Amino acid sequence: MTMLLRDGRVVTPEGVLDDGWVAVDGERIAAVGSGPAPEEHTRGEVVDLAGQWVVPGFVDIHCHGGGGASFGSADPEQVIAAVAAHRAHGTTTMLASLVTEPIPELARQVAVLAELAEDGVVAGVHLEGPFLAAARCGAHDPALLRPPARDDVRTLLDAGRGAVRMCTLAPELDNAVEAVRQLVDHGVIAAVGHTDATEAQVRPAVDAGATVATHLFNGMRPLHHREPGPIGALLDDERVTVELICDLVHLAPTVVRLAARHAGAGRTVLVTDAISATGAGDGSYRLGDLEVTVRGGEPRLADGSLAGSTLTMDAAFRNLVRSCGLSVVDAAWASATRPAALLGLAERTGAVRAGLAADLVVLDADLRPTQVLHRGAPVPRP
Repeated sequence: MTMLLRDGRVVTPEGVLDDGWVAVDGERIAAVGSGPAPEEHTRGEVVDLAGQWVVPGFVDIHCHGGGGASFGSADPEQVIAAVAAHRAHGTTTMLASLVTEPIPELARQVAVLAELAEDGVVAGVHLEGPFLAAARCGAHDPALLRPPARDDVRTLLDAGRGAVRMCTLAPELDNAVEAVRQLVDHGVIAAVGHTDATEAQVRPAVDAGATVATHLFNGMRPLHHREPGPIGALLDDERVTVELICDLVHLAPTVVRLAARHAGAGRTVLVTDAISATGAGDGSYRLGDLEVTVRGGEPRLADGSLAGSTLTMDAAFRNLVRSCGLSVVDAAWASATRPAALLGLAERTGAVRAGLAADLVVLDADLRPTQVLHRGAPVPRP
């Protein structure tokens, strides 16, 4: 199908086009401009946006599920349901994140997700565990945590057949720096997270190729003025992209603003860390082997610890602008352009640019989605 979105505020990598338009031809963006659109782009469906925003479809590199479904279920129908729940909120590309399980079970889950990655349902797999520090385990079963032995890493990579795109580990664990090199050698993004490391323990992992801070501040030794720890080391290193959970529960707006402004557009990524409860209401859920209770949209373990979130990327985008004071352009970079580049997908998606996939989100004046396109096709709204 062909479609013209016109009279909008179109956010491109270069800035905002007022009185902007986007022409869609099939699954691709055919052209982008401002002012009157050429007649050749007005022959299909024409949608007048009346000044609404047009931003790139969101790219979430850290999400565990949604719509009552979990990526760890090893059930393709649940994976598809979780993807659909987030796509309705504007996430057109996502990694499927898995929590800590025994290596054989994780390998089974990864193998299922690898098939779905081949079909384009997800963009790949993020292993958040089991190579994490027990002292900062969060919603991971501490009994299942382990150092990243080379054979265990290889087992999981082999199960993924190239679908494992990111792996979080604690750099202070035995063999962690060697594991970072092993991951990077296989084209996998090595991320630092769930760690009680000192700054001195983080630096070798980054030097070895770790390039992401998994949900910065959360699941980490706190920042201290005499021991910066992982937060100071990762935030201050120009080689590292930082994930921020902008649900205003995991992080206060001031903290988000400080981190995002220091890291800048080139190093800031919004993530949801969403679990199956997202969009499914309060109640009891499971995250791996742990029971999670959701009240008021906040998922917590029995001890009160946060266990992921019920965040969607449109809400994260809105919070970054409305509550944290960043611009819509900054939010588009953090929710789409930068994470797409991190995954090596910048030539396919992540920006409103001719030739890329027509992954688009239309936002009203309150930054709430009114229309989502995934590869040019309208996505049903929730």
